[in-house]
Amino acid sequence: MSRFETLKLNAKTGFVAVIFFFHLFTVACAGNPAHTSVGWPEINTETKPWTRWWWLGNSVQLETLPQLMEEYKNAGLGGLEITPIYGVRGDEENFVDYLSPEWANLLTSTLRIADSLNLGIDMANASGWPFGGPWIDSDDACKNFVYEKYAIQGGQTVDRVVAYMQEPFVSAVRRNVNIDDIRYPLNENNDLYKLALSQIRFRRTLPVVALIASSGKGDTVDLTDKLDAGNRLRWEAPAGEWTLYAVFRGWHGKLVERASPGGEGNVIDHFSKKALRKHLSSFDTAFKGKDIRSLRAFFNDSYEVDDAEGEANFTGNLFEEFKKRRGYDLRMHLSSFLEHTQSEEHKRILCDYRETISDLLLEEFTLPWKEWAHQHAAITRNQAHGSPANILDLYAASDIPETEGTDLINIKFASSAAHLTGKKLTSAEACTWLNEHFRTTLAQVKENVDNFFLGGVNHIVYHGTAYSPLAEEWPGRLFYAAVHFEPANPFWDDFPALNRYVARCQSFLQSGYPDNDMLIYYPVHDRWSTPSQSLLTHFHGEAGDTFLRTFCSKLMQSGYSFDFISDKQVKTLSVKNNRLVASHSVYKTIVVPDARLMPLETFEALLNLARRGARIVFINALPDDIPGLDLQNERRGKYFKLRDGLEFSRAGNSGLQKSKLGKGFLYKSADEGELFAHLDIRVEPMAKDSLRFIRRKLENGETAYFIVNTGKNRIDKWIELNNTARAILCYNPMTGEYGKALKKEGGAVYMQLNPGDACILRLLPHDVKTAGYRYVESGGETIAIEGDWNVEFIKGGPELPAALTMTTPKSWTETDDEAYKRFSGKAVYTVRLHKPTNSNAEAWLLDLGEVCESASVVLNNRELGVCIKAPYQLVIDDSDLSSVVDNVLEIRVSNLMANRIAYMDKQKTDWKKFYDINFPAKNRENLGEDRLFNAGGWQPAKSGLIGPVRLTPLRIKKEGKAEKGY
Repeated sequence: MSRFETLKLNAKTGFVAVIFFFHLFTVACAGNPAHTSVGWPEINTETKPWTRWWWLGNSVQLETLPQLMEEYKNAGLGGLEITPIYGVRGDEENFVDYLSPEWANLLTSTLRIADSLNLGIDMANASGWPFGGPWIDSDDACKNFVYEKYAIQGGQTVDRVVAYMQEPFVSAVRRNVNIDDIRYPLNENNDLYKLALSQIRFRRTLPVVALIASSGKGDTVDLTDKLDAGNRLRWEAPAGEWTLYAVFRGWHGKLVERASPGGEGNVIDHFSKKALRKHLSSFDTAFKGKDIRSLRAFFNDSYEVDDAEGEANFTGNLFEEFKKRRGYDLRMHLSSFLEHTQSEEHKRILCDYRETISDLLLEEFTLPWKEWAHQHAAITRNQAHGSPANILDLYAASDIPETEGTDLINIKFASSAAHLTGKKLTSAEACTWLNEHFRTTLAQVKENVDNFFLGGVNHIVYHGTAYSPLAEEWPGRLFYAAVHFEPANPFWDDFPALNRYVARCQSFLQSGYPDNDMLIYYPVHDRWSTPSQSLLTHFHGEAGDTFLRTFCSKLMQSGYSFDFISDKQVKTLSVKNNRLVASHSVYKTIVVPDARLMPLETFEALLNLARRGARIVFINALPDDIPGLDLQNERRGKYFKLRDGLEFSRAGNSGLQKSKLGKGFLYKSADEGELFAHLDIRVEPMAKDSLRFIRRKLENGETAYFIVNTGKNRIDKWIELNNTARAILCYNPMTGEYGKALKKEGGAVYMQLNPGDACILRLLPHDVKTAGYRYVESGGETIAIEGDWNVEFIKGGPELPAALTMTTPKSWTETDDEAYKRFSGKAVYTVRLHKPTNSNAEAWLLDLGEVCESASVVLNNRELGVCIKAPYQLVIDDSDLSSVVDNVLEIRVSNLMANRIAYMDKQKTDWKKFYDINFPAKNRENLGEDRLFNAGGWQPAKSGLIGPVRLTPLRIKKEGKAEKGY
């Protein structure tokens, strides 16, 4: 099987990757359970985190690229996503036009270097975002629905030119631009990157696409063909009052954001396969004769067409596509569609229009883009959110669905689509704008990553890393909306510890299959049928302020697990042993959460699933009606006959209503707790202790839990699992330790987790011989580490301050000398300590107290570990402490970029040297007089080891010491 065939199989089903993992993970299990492999699953390129890699101006120095990419690899990154963007001022002579032969050579050279380093490479299918460029003319650019209406009295003879002159309009990022200085067509202008245009409309006459007369009595007349070559209408209106609706094909004017030189231009019409092909043909030309086979995936950033004036809500053949898909002519209903009333007809037509746009985005963009990528031996990574479509279907059509943000419900839309279609990976654009520039800590990064894991993500892509030449003056090249994952960041030396954590977690999360009991139906037609200020509704995965959001939030907080499902996906399900099967995922029920509208076809599909043995749940009641206008009376009659023909009766003494249908049942109730208990839907008791989780089903009857303590209290007790196991293995992804956990026959496992800590539990159906997991308890009084602390500054700037001696550790910014206050980098706090006597400790808890912001701990020249979050603690084996000589303890602390940046801004150093957006603040209070980010008002942030540093003797709860892996 070729590499591409394997990739495609991974992306579509996950089957090959899973079988390979299970071969490594349990090869001996079936024959001899005692020989079950108990270590971490394989760590590879995909289990490691990736990062978005911005090429500013495509100014890339090939001669130093191997060294820089090796540094990325050594930091624990598994791959890079190339996204070209605007350049750096003063570097213009090194700019490379996007998709030029020189650029294509940069790409292929980068691929060869990546291959030699075993790094993966993806690339964006645009320079910046969304798709578009100078090759997209106005015919293939995104369009908007423009209309005018004219009142006409009956008997009046109309003799007029039907025309619409588009008013000129231009907007640019952080600057004023005179549209008279810009030539039409857009690609006739040189160096457009200097203008940072975001949207433009030239003064143009828009083409007429429909002219419809509508009477007050509901009569309609199509007058489009009565327009002559000059768009003059001559028509004698019949008796009555008439309104003429003239629809014009507008030019929305959205331009590619953050484009690099050579990539500036119009955004494509996402509802037109022709426009997509025009865009992709530029890549075909650039790639001709080039070897790009090692490119893993093409990437599409989130749909950000409508974050501008107006919205892109039209395409050239909209009316034809509407009629083909919805069964009637939208032009004949323009009066109801465009008047924005609350009438039933308006809502139904609006729903049909929005569903048509959704279909077009799927069938004219997402699917043909994936087909094109496969022709280039690559797959697709797609951010569907933000689209005016049912994003569950867009995600499902992608090889790797990708999400972003912090909302768990939003995140689950991407992972749900992957679970239902058997895709191995769900990726996330992680850590975008977590905090203000230069103030994000690794602890905050970990928290964001954990949240993605809890939402079903298993492929982290940091946002991100700007390519910066090795000789670039600090802070180097930066991206405006990111956590700065660059070697210039002081936390870079501790970054590998976080990346090992991510890789260990993802080694489990990419294994097996999801283990969720419920499918939650997403009632998208309720949203599509709700009038709003705009014609389209954009979906980020959120359910808005709806029953669905409240319901799903309650489920997660209570300890239930679920995936979302769309109307299209309902029709793909099968039933086996009264369970719903989607690819490799098995579910106990579909839950319809108080949906008001449901398509007839979906309702029929649910009934058919029930007849074959499935359990279908309706919260509160069955849907009131079906959406849409086509054959309304006929289809509604069929729906009502099906719905009202169901006979529900009370289930025992409960409040549940149950209807037998074939081999299965339909249920309805307002009490989901009672309902789920009746259906044996698992609820995890750990949720009441603020333990959040995600479950996966492994081979040979094994189950894996990823668990995070999201509460404020330490967990040190027995925790009930709604699962059975003969043995439970516990894995600590931060330290790499693992071992056999303490468990009770009833299904409880002993857990020790500080706030923010995570663990992985692996439940086995058989016993296993291995070392016990290390549980500790206090074995005596805590001892403060006293003595002189020597502080040496070893890395950073703007200069290395002189060494210090402290009687107790403290922030180096408390020193009066300004050199310490402006320093960003790393310092080593060193102290000598005697091993406490008269102690029967089996181990020791080293508590660093307060640390600003991350620290590696070295004892007697041996690195013990890295602490990136509070509580900053490590467990030390008793044997690590010498009782013969003084022990030398080194705490190597890195602070953030903030103090040095603040100093540079106070000195008015020009480091904000970027074209386009250059350099916005996340928070308004950090805007300078020039409206750019400015840290000149910041006070020095605490930095270094604050303490107090203490040792606590520990006893091991059970014999044995945990093993340690990758």
